[in-house]
Amino acid sequence: MGDHRTRVLASALGSLLRSELVHVLHRDTDTGRARRARQLRHTLEDLGPLYTKLGQMLSTRPDLVSAEVVRELRELHDAVSVQPFAVFEPVLRAELGAGWRARFRDLDTRRPLGAASLAQVYAATLPDGRLVAVKVQRPGIAPVVDQDMALLRRAARLATRLLPDLAEVVDIRATLRMLFDAMGAELDFTAEARQMDRARAEVTAFKHLDVPEVVLATPRVLVQSRAPGCSIRDADPAAFSTAERTAIGRDLLAYMYRAYFTTGVFHADPHPGNVFVHPGAKASLLDWGMVGRVDRRTSRGLLLMLLNIALNDGRGAAHAWIDMGCATARADVAAFQHDMQALVPTIANASLADLNFGASLTSALSSATRRGIRTSPSVAVLAKSFANLDGAIRHLVPELSLTGVLRDELRHIMAELLDDAASEPQLARLALDVASWGEDALRARAVLRDLADGQVTVRVAQTGRGGARGRGGKVLLAAAAAGYLWRTRRGRPRPTAERSSR
Repeated sequence: MGDHRTRVLASALGSLLRSELVHVLHRDTDTGRARRARQLRHTLEDLGPLYTKLGQMLSTRPDLVSAEVVRELRELHDAVSVQPFAVFEPVLRAELGAGWRARFRDLDTRRPLGAASLAQVYAATLPDGRLVAVKVQRPGIAPVVDQDMALLRRAARLATRLLPDLAEVVDIRATLRMLFDAMGAELDFTAEARQMDRARAEVTAFKHLDVPEVVLATPRVLVQSRAPGCSIRDADPAAFSTAERTAIGRDLLAYMYRAYFTTGVFHADPHPGNVFVHPGAKASLLDWGMVGRVDRRTSRGLLLMLLNIALNDGRGAAHAWIDMGCATARADVAAFQHDMQALVPTIANASLADLNFGASLTSALSSATRRGIRTSPSVAVLAKSFANLDGAIRHLVPELSLTGVLRDELRHIMAELLDDAASEPQLARLALDVASWGEDALRARAVLRDLADGQVTVRVAQTGRGGARGRGGKVLLAAAAAGYLWRTRRGRPRPTAERSSR
C-alpha cells in the first residue's frame, strides 16, 4: 500500500506542477488560474482527510499561495459521498462487541447525519430514550493518514532545502507538526472524548453555549448526545430574537477568546458545520477531533496584538506580531509597521458585516512573510480557527463587533492571567530570575568600582534578546510586577497548582 500511495501522490503533484509550468511559460489567463485552483482543490479532496486539512490551512496563508488558490481552498469541505452502513458495521462490532445493537433502541442506518473522510455519523436512540449521535471511523483510514504524514514530513524536509528563502520566514516542518498534533484526536476517539469533557466543563460559564455529552468512547466509535437544531450556516436568523442571536455570538466569541488567551487549548476547526443552533436552545460546539494548542508567549503576543488593533494602534500591533516570532536578517521592519498602520484602522471597531476579521488576520500574516518577519508556527492553526469562527458567527449575527467583545472579556482574561502570573511556579521562576540578575548586578558594581579607579576600559556591544542589555530594566520591571501582584492578591485565595499547569 505504501508504494501505491506514494505513486498516487507523486502523480497528483506532478500534474499540478505541469499545470503551473504551463502558466509560467504561457502567462495563463484569469480563467486558466481559476481552473488550476479548482484542480488543486479537487486533488486535495481526492487525496483524503489530511490533505483536506492542509488545504484548509493553506486557505489562510495568502503569503504562500495565490489569491485564486486561497479563494478556491476556502471552499474545501471534509465531506465525501455516503458509504453503505455495511462498510462501518464491522467497526461497530469490533469496538463494541457482537451484541452492539443491544446498546441502542434504534439506529438509522439509511440516512447518516453526516459523512466525512474520517468518519460517518448516524442518528440513534438509547434504550432509555436519549437521542444520540454515533460517530464511526472509516475502516483502515488511520494507517493511510499515518502514511500521508510520513510522506509530507519528507516533502517538508525537501522543500526546506530547495526553498531556503521561504524556509527562513516560514518554518514548514514546524507548521506541519502543529497540524499533525492538532489532528491527533481525529484518529483516536477516546482522545476526542477527553477534549469534549474538558470543553464541556469550561462552557458551563456561558449561558448560551454547550458541548455534547460523551456517552461512550472507544478508539473508533464515539457516542454523544445529539445537538438540537442545525448548522449555523443553515439557520434562519429571523427565527431568533435579536437578543438571543447576539448572546449566542458573544458567548461563542468570549469562549474562544478565553481558550486562545488563557487555557491555550482551543477548537481548531469551528467552521459553520461544527456549530449547531436552535431557537430557545444553547448553541453546540461539535467535532472536537481537531484541537489546537498555543504556548504562553504566542497567546500573550496575539492578545497584545488584538488589543493594539482595538486601540487603533498599527505600530503597536506590528511590534506585538514581531514579538510572537522574530525579524530575520532580511526583515524590513519599517515596511511591516507601515503595512499594519494601513491595515489596523480598517479593523478597529468594525463589525462582522463590515469586515472579514479572519481574512484581515491572514493579511497581516501575508505582510509579515513578505517583509521578512518569521511568524510562530502556531499562528497558522490560530488563524485557521479564527477565520472559521469569524465565518460561523457571521451567518447569525453579522453586526457583532469582534473587538467590542474582546474589550468586554478583557477583565476576565486579565484576571486569569494575573492568577497564572502569581501562581507558585511562576513566582518561583520570577524569584530565580531576580536572583540571577542580582548576581549580575553585584558583578556590575565591582566593574563600576574598577572603572572609577581607571582600571578598566569597556567596549559596548549590542546583544540580542536575553543578553545583558536591559537587565537593569528587567529587574525594575520584575520588582514592580511582584509588588503589584502582592498588593492586588492580599487576602485572595491562593491559586492551585492545576491553574498554572500550562
